[in-house]
Amino acid sequence: MRKLPNPIDRHVGARIRMRRLLAGVSQDRLADGLGVAFQQVQKYENGSNRISASRLQHIANMLDVSVSFFFEGAPTGDLPQGGFSDAASSAYVSDFLATGEGVRLMKAFVRLKNARMRRRIVDLVEALAGEDNDARLQTQEL
Repeated sequence: MRKLPNPIDRHVGARIRMRRLLAGVSQDRLADGLGVAFQQVQKYENGSNRISASRLQHIANMLDVSVSFFFEGAPTGDLPQGGFSDAASSAYVSDFLATGEGVRLMKAFVRLKNARMRRRIVDLVEALAGEDNDARLQTQEL
């Protein structure tokens, strides 16, 4: 039976992926800088392989962040999950920014200078998400 990755290892890996994508660094380039194969970087990013402290420091230096960056919003066993906690909202954002689409959307959105246009885009996305949720609910009712 395969062991599931530790939630903190998955979180750290997702933060590495998010920062790597934001910095425009490929898995190959990061792997070369670390002296490992790109498959190892993939395993770090999905949390299936743990990262040593020295390797995490090296990754932080390469991606120009502090080591603590990788732990921001990390799950903890002693805090309640969900609700209004900062950890829950941070995890939501981290999960989104760990995707290629999230990074592309965020980069494009930040380049928009017109505040009214940004608000209209948010309204559009919220409307589309509402329609998607409405359609899903209707399908479930059938």
